[in-house]
Amino acid sequence: MTFLILIIALAAMLFFTTSRSRKQQRAAAEFRESLQPGVEVMTQSGMVGVVVAVDTDRQIVRIESSDGHVTDWVMPAVKEVPAQFATPVPEDSDDTDAAEVTEQEGSGSTIGPDVIDVPDDISGLDSAQREYRDQQARKDDDTDGK
Repeated sequence: MTFLILIIALAAMLFFTTSRSRKQQRAAAEFRESLQPGVEVMTQSGMVGVVVAVDTDRQIVRIESSDGHVTDWVMPAVKEVPAQFATPVPEDSDDTDAAEVTEQEGSGSTIGPDVIDVPDDISGLDSAQREYRDQQARKDDDTDGK
């Protein structure tokens, strides 16, 4: 009798678990089918961007990131943007003060005056590593002389 109750409980857990995952998969598939240019999406790896083009035959989505780079992604790697990562829509987009937004030379990005601009490359890393090695070499030379 106890064994029968255990089997029934296990079957019920399996049923509810699989039905929930099927429902999530169905919702994701519906979202992917409704993809069109202009929709903000997030990839499985966490990149947020706007759909530029959709190729349903090849199952490819072309996404433009905020810095202007356009990349191709397979449809299963694209999902809806969670609310916490979605780009906020300004309430009054006409009231943007030109003094609050600056454009960097050589790029199309605009940043506010209180935003720290982080470079996209790691070219400064070489000089930091070189300085660290030089500092370690000086320390080694100091300890050798004592």
